[in-house]
Amino acid sequence: MPAVPNPPTDNDLSSEEKQKLLLKQIQSLQKLQTAFELHQKGQYEQAREFYETVIEADPNHFDALQLLGALTSQTGDYERAIECLTAAIKIEPTFAEGYNNRACAYRSLKKYEEAQADFNHAIALKPFYLDAYYNQANLLHELKQFDDALNSFNQVITVKPDYALAHFGRGNVFHETKQYEQALECYELAITHQPNYPEAYNNASMVLVDQRQWAAAIAVGSNALSLRPNYDFLRGILQHAKMNICDWGDYAASIKEIVSRIESGEKTCSPFGLLGLVDDPVIQQRCAAIYTQSKFPANDVLGEIPQRPRSSKIRIGYYSTEFHNHATAYLIAEFFELHNKEQFELIAFSLGLNKQDEMRARLSASFDQFIDVSDQTDLDIAKLSRALQIDIAVDLKGYTADRRTGIFAFRAAPIQVSYLGYPGSMGADYIDYIIADRVVISEAASQYYSEKIVYLPHSYQVNDRQRAIAKKVFTRAEAGLPEKGFIFCCFNKNYKITPDTFDSWMRILKATEGSVLWLFQGDPAASENLKAEAQNRGVSSERLVFAKEIPLAEHLARHHLADLFLDTLPYNAHTTASDALWVGLPVLTLIGSSFASRVSASLLTAIGLPELITSTVADYEALAIELSQDPAKLQTLKQKLSNNKLTMPLFDTPDITNHIEAAYLQMMTRYWDDLDPANIVIEPNTAEG
Repeated sequence: MPAVPNPPTDNDLSSEEKQKLLLKQIQSLQKLQTAFELHQKGQYEQAREFYETVIEADPNHFDALQLLGALTSQTGDYERAIECLTAAIKIEPTFAEGYNNRACAYRSLKKYEEAQADFNHAIALKPFYLDAYYNQANLLHELKQFDDALNSFNQVITVKPDYALAHFGRGNVFHETKQYEQALECYELAITHQPNYPEAYNNASMVLVDQRQWAAAIAVGSNALSLRPNYDFLRGILQHAKMNICDWGDYAASIKEIVSRIESGEKTCSPFGLLGLVDDPVIQQRCAAIYTQSKFPANDVLGEIPQRPRSSKIRIGYYSTEFHNHATAYLIAEFFELHNKEQFELIAFSLGLNKQDEMRARLSASFDQFIDVSDQTDLDIAKLSRALQIDIAVDLKGYTADRRTGIFAFRAAPIQVSYLGYPGSMGADYIDYIIADRVVISEAASQYYSEKIVYLPHSYQVNDRQRAIAKKVFTRAEAGLPEKGFIFCCFNKNYKITPDTFDSWMRILKATEGSVLWLFQGDPAASENLKAEAQNRGVSSERLVFAKEIPLAEHLARHHLADLFLDTLPYNAHTTASDALWVGLPVLTLIGSSFASRVSASLLTAIGLPELITSTVADYEALAIELSQDPAKLQTLKQKLSNNKLTMPLFDTPDITNHIEAAYLQMMTRYWDDLDPANIVIEPNTAEG
C-alpha cells in the first residue's frame, strides 16, 4: 500500500486549509486500506464501494484507480476495469501492469486488437514481464495462432523454468490441437512445479476424457475435485466418465447431489453429461442455462445485424465438426442433397479436423460453398457468417463434443437454429429455434425450452435412404452369439446404461430362458463391470455378449442376428434406433419426459409402430418378455416394419426436407415482417415455394 502522501506546499494555503487537506488525504488512505483488505478477503462488493468512494473524492487517485481496475476485471465488469486502468495509465504512462491488466480486460471483451497492442506496450515497458508474456500467449492461443502461442510460453519457461502457468498454457495449446501426449506431459510439469494446482489436474483429466481413458480421467479429475470441491462442471464430467465404464458404485447419491447443486444454481454438470443421468426437462434447461452463461454468454461486440430486405433466395449456414464419417452425417447427408437449390443457398462451415473420407466428399458436393473454418476463432467465424450474409445459422452440434457455441453467442445470423446434434434446450437466448416434433417436445413441455419450437408433422429426425448395408451374411458364431436362444440387443454407448435400465434387462433375461443380451463393446472396464453387475443380480455373465466396433455397413448387416432391440432411459437410442429400424429390427422403448428420452418414441410413431412404445417399467419388461415368447407376434411386427419402411414418414427424406424448408420460410417471413420468433407448426405435406 502507498505511504501517506505529502500535502501540497502551496504557500497560498492557510494553515487551516493545509490541515483539512491532510485530513482528507488520510481519510482516503484509510478507506483505501479498508478496500484493499476487503479485496484481499474476496469481499468484492464492499471493497468496490470503498474504492469508488475514494475515486469520487479524488478522480486522479492512482492507487484507487488501478486497484479498482483489477477488482472489476476479477468480477467481470470489464468496461469499468478499462475505464479505471485507462485513467491510471494517463496518470502514469509507464505503468506496465496497467497495460497488462487492461489487455486482459480487452481480451475478455473479445477486443483482440486492443488487447494485443496493450500486451506489446506492457512488454516494451518491462522487457522481462513474464505475466504479460504469459497472458499474451493465452491471447494468441485463443486466436488459434498456436505456434506463436507456444513460442511465447517457451520464452517464459526459458527465463523461469519452474513457471507452472506457462507449462499449463502449453498443455492447453497441445490439448486443443489434439496432441494429447504432449498436453499430458505439460500438465505433469505444471503439477511438479505447483503440486496443488487444480486447473492442471482438471485439464489433464479432460485430455484423458478425449482419449476415452475413463478410469484415468476419473482418478486425475478426482484430484482436482479434492483440491476444489466446487470446481466448475467437473463433478458432472466425472460422473459421465463413470457411466462410460458402468461404474455405478455411488450412482444414486451422485445423481442426487448433482441435481441439488444445479437447483441451487451451481456450475455442476455439462448439459450433455446430464442427458444420460436425469429425465427432467426442467433440470436439463436449468443446467444448460447455467452452462451457457458461464461458458458462452451473449456477446454484442459485433453489434446488431442490420435488418435485411426480402430475398428470393435464403442463405442457410450449417455448422458442424462432423462433416465426415460420423453418426450425424449418416443421418443428414441426403437431406443436404435434396435441398431446393432454387430457394436456398447452402453454405457449410466445417469446424472440425479435415478428415478426407467418402462421406466428406459426398457432403462437400451438396453445398454451394464448403468452407473449412477449423483454424478460425468463434469471433472470426461469426464475422465471416455476417460477411456472407447468412440468413439462418443452423447449429448441428449443440452441447456435444467439440462444440463451438461461441459462434452463435456473437450472433452469426439474424436467425439461429439448433437441430439434430443436441436433444435438448441450449438455454441460450441467442438460439431462436429448435427443430422438434410433438412427440419429443409436447406442448406442455415447451415452457422448459428457451428456444421457440418448430413442430414438424412427423419425427424431427432426418434419415439417409442411401445408408448402405453390407452384403456379408454374419453367423451367430462370428458374433459370439449362441446358436439357439432369443437375442436381445442394445448398441447404445455404455454411458446410456443406467442401473435402473440394467435391472429391467436382467429381469427380462431371467424370465426368458436361453436368451442373451448383445451389447456394444466400449471400454473393457465397462464390459467387466456389466458382467459383475449381472452376476450381482443373479444372471450369469455369460449371458452378456459384446459386439466389437466394425464398419457401419457391416454393423448394419449383423443386426439380422438380433431379435429385439431394447432401448435405454433416460437417454434413448437415436441414430442407433433408426439404424435398427432401417434394417428391420424392432425397437422397444420406454418413453420418458425429456427430449432425449422420447426420441425412439418419435421414430416408432413415424414408422407406424406405436405398439412398441411403453410408458411404465412394468409394461416395458412385460412386452419384452411377451415378444420373446411369442414368435408369431414378433414376426408380425417385423413384417409391419418391413412394409412401413418406405411408405411411412420416418424414411421419407424428401418429405422431411420439404417440411424443414417450410419452417425456414416461416422463420424468414416472420423476420422480414419484423416479428419476434414464435412457435412454428408445420402441417403434413407442407411445401411452400
